[in-house]
Amino acid sequence: MKYTVLATDYDGTLAKDGAVDDTTLDALRRLRASGRRLVMVTGRELRDLALIFNHFELFDHIVAENGAVVYTPSTQSTRGLAAAPPQAFLDLLSQQNIGVSVGHCIVATFEPNEHAVLAAIRDLGMEWHVIFNKGAVMALPANVTKATGLAAVLQEMDVSPENVVGVGDAENDHAFVRRCGLSVAVSNALPSLKANVDLITQNARGAGVTELIERLLANDLADVSPNPVVHDPLIEA
Repeated sequence: MKYTVLATDYDGTLAKDGAVDDTTLDALRRLRASGRRLVMVTGRELRDLALIFNHFELFDHIVAENGAVVYTPSTQSTRGLAAAPPQAFLDLLSQQNIGVSVGHCIVATFEPNEHAVLAAIRDLGMEWHVIFNKGAVMALPANVTKATGLAAVLQEMDVSPENVVGVGDAENDHAFVRRCGLSVAVSNALPSLKANVDLITQNARGAGVTELIERLLANDLADVSPNPVVHDPLIEA
């Protein structure tokens, strides 16, 4: 068995309108029963995710806040991988009446507020970047992405990225699927992501993930060859 871990985005990949259907949940359970492991890699804050998804136990780890936080359901432990946002940054956005959600590290808002966010980062001389996700705008330290969050949990799991299948649908998923041994986009994914993966599912969202799981269970995706062009150099965990 080459692919021992499935790393999946949440919104637009596992979930439709925030919810995961029973068929997809059943597929996730069957994947775990096969001896494989599951990691969720999401831009959502944990507290927000917990309000809409009550099956954390299906995952070995949940990488939240676009790589800034890791939650381990088996131990119910949470650890931050980055520092909290500077208060001066939050104050400057508040003074401009920019509505934001603040997590452990992430500062999230919506388009077109990215202009004010970028201006505040520039004015304060912060080493932060802005990441987009289908209308959502997320500000994080420059060295924090879904890829860095996934790398942290793979190291803890003692799993090489080469043995991971990554699946997503949006702009912020590029970083982590490029670091996996096999990259996948669900059929509803943005064209830019679909143009840079090894495999595109025939179905959308949860049905696409279920399709992917069926193929993993059937033959470990032996019929799909990774294309080096769409991958960053694999970094061993």
